[in-house]
Amino acid sequence: MAGEAKESSGYLDILRAPHALRLLTGTLVGRLPNGTGPIAIVLFTRSEGGSYSLAGGLTAAYGLATAVGQPLLGRAVDLKGQPRVQLPAAIVSALGMIVLAVAGISPLVLAYAAVVVAGLFTPPLEGGLRALWPSVLGREDRVHRAYAMDAVAQEVMFTVGPLLVTLLVALWSPAAALLVINVLGILGALSVVLSEPSRAWRSEPREAHWLGALRSPGLLALLGSFFFVGLALGSITVAGLAYADDQGNESAYGWLMAALGLGALIGGVLYGARRWAGAPERRLRVIIGLLALGYLPLMLTPGVVPMTALAALSGVFLAPALACGFIVVDRHAPSGTVTEAFSWLVTTFGVGAALGSAVAGPAVELAGTTAGFGVAGAGGFVALLVLLATGRVLAAPGRSVRHAVSGGTGSSGHAEKNEHSSENDRNGAVEPGFSSGHQA
Repeated sequence: MAGEAKESSGYLDILRAPHALRLLTGTLVGRLPNGTGPIAIVLFTRSEGGSYSLAGGLTAAYGLATAVGQPLLGRAVDLKGQPRVQLPAAIVSALGMIVLAVAGISPLVLAYAAVVVAGLFTPPLEGGLRALWPSVLGREDRVHRAYAMDAVAQEVMFTVGPLLVTLLVALWSPAAALLVINVLGILGALSVVLSEPSRAWRSEPREAHWLGALRSPGLLALLGSFFFVGLALGSITVAGLAYADDQGNESAYGWLMAALGLGALIGGVLYGARRWAGAPERRLRVIIGLLALGYLPLMLTPGVVPMTALAALSGVFLAPALACGFIVVDRHAPSGTVTEAFSWLVTTFGVGAALGSAVAGPAVELAGTTAGFGVAGAGGFVALLVLLATGRVLAAPGRSVRHAVSGGTGSSGHAEKNEHSSENDRNGAVEPGFSSGHQA
């Protein structure tokens, strides 16, 4: 017993598992085009003489198309398997960006069509990886820790990715940055789909239903809550820019965003490093409440140094909230819809973030920077209210946390119910923590 606890106490145990490092690295590299897409589009548009409005329009079109495509491709993965969907999608998405890089922003119709194709066919590698962990790692505690590990790694990716784009632009050009990033994305997806776990993975049998994963009331409740978590985070990106303008210090914005990411990284590492008692649905309410409280001090808008510290503090509970949400998704997703369910979480969070940015702008213009940060606090508390109002459906997961099928050949990412796990949840069994990155 003590040996098992020691074995599962660190991330190195996960990385030593066969295929784990390859799957994690391939997924992160494969997601580079999506993680860096907005900044790459903006830099390219400006280099071509386009206005900020056009850059914003192309970026918005790309984001909206991604939000639409993720759950659709996630459902296709559940139905057809990973290699038949992930790699073709990655190639088509890259071709869209390549068209933009080669043709430029004129004609505008072609530019918009290119970014829409790139966004619509962005492969759901994030949800696919979380679907693979059970078949790779087997034990439930190791799967939960893997959720933490891949999410912490994503925090690094969201920091390194923009720096890589900036470096490529400085060394070559924005067009070259678009090309290189998307070629890397194809190589990352190729590494994942050629791996044995990806080729062998099969979704559970699913009930034919046009709503797919959305027929789960518990999943709908969770998505409703995380829509407002996304809204809170999106509003900070605009309010932070207004704060930097108020301070007359453009670099302050970078410091705030970096501090927010650092706080999420620290929170994720600490949360995933220990074990937690009780059902994740109950724990999620507490974490979301702390997340909302952490946003309120930002309304004080003190000097740059203390404001940076407050930004770091506000990010601490973001990663645990997202990570705990992953487990709740896994518990409530209907059979055979796990990739689609995770993709819906990505989409909902992204749409919420976009709306948060749109709401924070008028709030800042009407009532100042403090009101912009107030949108973040309000979003956090509405997210908590959604969880409290839907506590009954969240307390009754559609099934217990799933485990890998033994045997390894046609292993399903998620097997049949494990009655022992269900009993542990009812008795407040100890569960490990989890973590995530910015895109849920």
